[in-house]
Amino acid sequence: MLRTIRITLATVMFIGITWLFVDFTGTALHWFSWMPKLQAMEAILALNFAVVAFLLVLTLVCGRIYCSIICPLGIMQDIFGWLGKKQKKSRYTYSKELRWLRYPVLVVFVVLLLAGIGTLFQLLAPYSTFGLIATNVLQPIWIAGNNVLASIAEYYDSYAFYHKDVWLRALPSLIISIVAVIILAVLAWRNGRTYCNTICPVGTFLSFFSRFSWLKIHFDTEKCRNCSLCSKNCKSACIDYKTHTVDYSRCVVCGNCIESCKFGALSYSRKSRDSRDTRDSSPESDGRRAFMISSGLLATAALAQQKDKIMDGGLAEIEDKVAPERQTPLTPPGSQSMKNFAQHCTGCQLCISNCPNDVLRPSDDLLHLMMPAMSYERGYCRPECNTCSEVCPAGAIKPLAHELKASTQIGHAVFIKKNCVAINDGVECGNCARHCPAGAIDMVPSNPDDEESPYIPAVNESRCIGCGACEYLCPARPFSAIYVEGHEMHKEI
Repeated sequence: MLRTIRITLATVMFIGITWLFVDFTGTALHWFSWMPKLQAMEAILALNFAVVAFLLVLTLVCGRIYCSIICPLGIMQDIFGWLGKKQKKSRYTYSKELRWLRYPVLVVFVVLLLAGIGTLFQLLAPYSTFGLIATNVLQPIWIAGNNVLASIAEYYDSYAFYHKDVWLRALPSLIISIVAVIILAVLAWRNGRTYCNTICPVGTFLSFFSRFSWLKIHFDTEKCRNCSLCSKNCKSACIDYKTHTVDYSRCVVCGNCIESCKFGALSYSRKSRDSRDTRDSSPESDGRRAFMISSGLLATAALAQQKDKIMDGGLAEIEDKVAPERQTPLTPPGSQSMKNFAQHCTGCQLCISNCPNDVLRPSDDLLHLMMPAMSYERGYCRPECNTCSEVCPAGAIKPLAHELKASTQIGHAVFIKKNCVAINDGVECGNCARHCPAGAIDMVPSNPDDEESPYIPAVNESRCIGCGACEYLCPARPFSAIYVEGHEMHKEI
């Protein structure tokens, strides 16, 4: 029964979170937008104390069940492990806890968080790693499948599906995603929860509390026949059948051991007073250590606060735009500043996968690799859209009402006269001024003394919000004649 409940809850959570990442219609947001907010590290960074308290209580009552039913990366490893089990059953063995690796990784993780070094931090955080894989590997596959159905529907004069471009957001992120999924698949296939119990900082953090959980896996030594099936089916390698002990710091309460035991010697229940099945040494020291680490993480959070060809009616090939070199990167409205964004963002890429305007993509900057970056080659940040602020679970992008977003300045437009088609080709344009939602651009004569000279844009920086409509809709190729320069600090105008 324990295993059945765990699989049912894990299936719902995994499907919901995965759908959030791969869905491009916005449908999943109405049903599952609450799921990312249950992720431990994101809740800590967002200072969501209610969720943090819930997860700690859940761990103190049920053990590290978070890793089995809430963490999508943990569930994905279970899927790989299940596939491996099809090939060879009872393939795991007991191994001692690698403290020399687990705790230094946790310390490094906290240091990276304090230092704001997002790249390594994101590779260690489990939800961020899953988001990286889902956005760069799973979503393109999902969209490609949708496009096949759209083509079939179109053949039968049906519009149940519509085409969506599949494009490469960032090559480094794609490569890292593929490498990550291969490594996790191999580890889970061969050894089960190796990543969770040796690398994952969230798992190590929760392990301090799981030692003292109210419900645990217990041996009945009178029924046990030392058949070793429990150890051979424990994907956390935490059951020593020879000594009838369980390492509760690594046990993720999957229920495999109970199901595999043919003698009913294992149970998931309260710990009896005379029970001997524990590996907890010096519980008082562990309790103090757990308190210090949890306090440190919460304090840290408080301090941190394509190449597709575009065709014009099939007649002329339009050259793709090239992103300009911005002195200051653009961060989404609601992120408040580049510093705040870098300190809170876990790089889960949920905002990237859900951006309906294709404005967000993984950064290729080494210091902020895989963090969301804004660019306007495929669209612009529409003032009426606040999807990224709705889905961010870590507080890196604060929720913004539509009217507030329309008055939030994240940057300002800069005109590059030498690129303007009005100057180079002698034609009338004015695209930037016509489509500016803030009315921040006026067309003025290029020669103030000659009213007949070509008209060029003049930007009112005090009114510009940096939405990028001018940059996106500028017909100049490959570089726009007008582009948006980011601001270190956002402000309301």
